[in-house]
Amino acid sequence: MAKRVPIPTAKPAETCVLIGLATRLQRREQLEEYLEELAFLALTAKAQTERVFIQGLDKPDVRTFVGSGKLQEIKEYVEEEEIDIIIFDDELSPVQLRNIEKEIPERKILDRTNLILDIFAQRAATAHAKTQVELAQYQYLLPRLTNMWTHLQKQKGGIGMKGPGEKEIETDRRVIRDRIALLRKQLAGIDQQMATQRKNRGSMIRVALVGYTNAGKSTLMTLMSKSDVFAENKLFATLDTTVRKVVIDNLPFLLSDTVGFIRKLPTQLIESFKSTLDETRESDLLVHVIDVSHPQFEDHMNVVERTLTDIGSDSKPTVVLFNKVDMLSDPEGERSREDLQRGIQERFSALGHDTMFLSAKTKEGYDEFRRAMYERVKDLHIKRYPYNQFLY
Repeated sequence: MAKRVPIPTAKPAETCVLIGLATRLQRREQLEEYLEELAFLALTAKAQTERVFIQGLDKPDVRTFVGSGKLQEIKEYVEEEEIDIIIFDDELSPVQLRNIEKEIPERKILDRTNLILDIFAQRAATAHAKTQVELAQYQYLLPRLTNMWTHLQKQKGGIGMKGPGEKEIETDRRVIRDRIALLRKQLAGIDQQMATQRKNRGSMIRVALVGYTNAGKSTLMTLMSKSDVFAENKLFATLDTTVRKVVIDNLPFLLSDTVGFIRKLPTQLIESFKSTLDETRESDLLVHVIDVSHPQFEDHMNVVERTLTDIGSDSKPTVVLFNKVDMLSDPEGERSREDLQRGIQERFSALGHDTMFLSAKTKEGYDEFRRAMYERVKDLHIKRYPYNQFLY
């Protein structure tokens, strides 16, 4: 498995092992890349990956996801090495989670969705983002409540009687359902406020940066808007949509930096972050930022394109911007960076993509990108506001 996980500068707070399943629908090579990304997610959540377990099955075991034999192997390792967390690459069902917790007690059991939700909770800084994340967490938690109350099972009453454990669970379910209803009401109000803000932004063209998480959107945003936008070499560094006014020559437009997409993005997050994704839906032009130095950048492109289709933004004019071109290299060492770049340009242009290359970090290709953005925004402005052509 390729090693792209950054070396942490400080010792992570906890250790973990990663569990993945190679099936008929998910070949081993693909799984290894997914697990590499999962290790990066774990590192972002401040956990160091100590070992990766891969199990080959036609489909996930309905009881324990990986099967009893592999689960016993995992149990022996985590107990011997005193591992804190066990993380599964796919979402576990409530039954699978309960059975795994019984088999391996006193260890935190997480799946990919839970881990992503935890990272979002750590990263949420504004009241808006915190509300969105809290809603997604409760939606994930509700069907899994029984796992939190197993310590009450011994207190259940006799035949035909509901014990205190079940009553406690039902009480908790009602509390969570009420909380979900309240959070949805709060977010509906926020959505309305943000929609009003978007309508009041005047007659400027709106451009949205979209892309896979950690593709360099926030770095590009900082470069174009000449303002401080938080950027970090970790997944989901940006949760809130940031909007800045950008002026190229004398032509102003609004540029937004949105939350990054990722494989297997939890449906709870897509629903909760509706107002954030609305910024993408209502933009006039998309700039799809891609980390071209990543070995699986085409898979990342496909994930983003599928997500854009899901939210109804796939028909918008789009510039495909291959970022981090300064880090582009041939793993085999046979082709120069120029040859690689030329091959990518020819291949994606033939597919009908409007492509450009850039390094937001070193500013290589930035002047050309600015000129191209000026022309594209100008064309959109002329079509919408022909009476404002004195601007250019």
